[in-house]
Amino acid sequence: MRRLIRTAGSPAIIAAVLTGMASSAARAGDPEVIALKDGHQVTGEVVSEKANALFVDLGFDVVRIPKDLVADRHKPGEKPAATAPGPDRTDADADPKGFYHVAPLKPKPVKELVHDFGEAVVLVETPSGLGSGFIVNDDGYLVTNNHVIEGETRIAVVLFQNSDGGLVRKRIEDVEIVALNPFVDLALLKLPKPKDLKLTVTTLGSLEDLNAGDTVFAIGSPLGLERSVSQGIISTLNRNFEGLIYLQTDAAINPGNSGGPLFNGKGEVVGVTNMGFRGTDNLGFAIPITYVKDFLRNREAFAFDKDNPNTGFRYLDPPRRLRSGAPAPGKSAAKSAATTAAPKDKADAAK
Repeated sequence: MRRLIRTAGSPAIIAAVLTGMASSAARAGDPEVIALKDGHQVTGEVVSEKANALFVDLGFDVVRIPKDLVADRHKPGEKPAATAPGPDRTDADADPKGFYHVAPLKPKPVKELVHDFGEAVVLVETPSGLGSGFIVNDDGYLVTNNHVIEGETRIAVVLFQNSDGGLVRKRIEDVEIVALNPFVDLALLKLPKPKDLKLTVTTLGSLEDLNAGDTVFAIGSPLGLERSVSQGIISTLNRNFEGLIYLQTDAAINPGNSGGPLFNGKGEVVGVTNMGFRGTDNLGFAIPITYVKDFLRNREAFAFDKDNPNTGFRYLDPPRRLRSGAPAPGKSAAKSAATTAAPKDKADAAK
């Protein structure tokens, strides 16, 4: 005998639903995943659907879910549709094309959030230096700073994935530059994703529920020290530099952190770390997530043209050998012996 959990509604409505459940059971369908706007999910069979509510059979209980709390419905294993804005989100935060993920999350301890989202933070390598970045969707797109890859076209990314023996490094080369915005110091890259590679994706947050004093933490590779975590608070939400607004934080930000995410206490990305001042303590800065979302939504306007000779360095290949095959045996050795013998012969002549 199943129990009915009533979240809202009158006993008359519940009785009507129970009356219709017998006929609904006869046409039992596959289970569905009901995604709620507060970030939770319910998986079960929808035994009845009314104008303002769903009745979901969990196997041991029947739950009434008001439709105004439902963000999405899909079959288990299917990719959910773009997440609808939650109660603390505005329409401007949502991406109509579903390029990045937006969904309010629940607060957790920092160590749990690092475990959940740490794999989404990557190390960005170029011939001239190192930086950080974070993955924004399942197709392998990632965000970093423009100054991390500025002038470079040969880019590699290192992923850090959890395993039973600890973190496993996976280096991916031939990373594609998709878009660049030097004015706000943002860049969008794309991994040549292998079929067997499973990516962890970040969730982009909002500044609407972020205040000075709130906990934040950064993950990156400062000075090349991979997978470093630093924690602090938001010092101010609106620090002005050269006409742009930055988040100021006392979380440690050093060279190598550039392009990495600044997370809030729920694991949502609220900024992209990009600045610090040498010789000072507890003074770091991040690009607000509002700039990042504008950049991603309008990425076509900042598309990178790989065929333009003025973009990136020109890497010259080494000259080819004039003759194919291995060098003639003994030829190099004879030449070396002759060169070495010359000074000795002059010295003997001088005597």
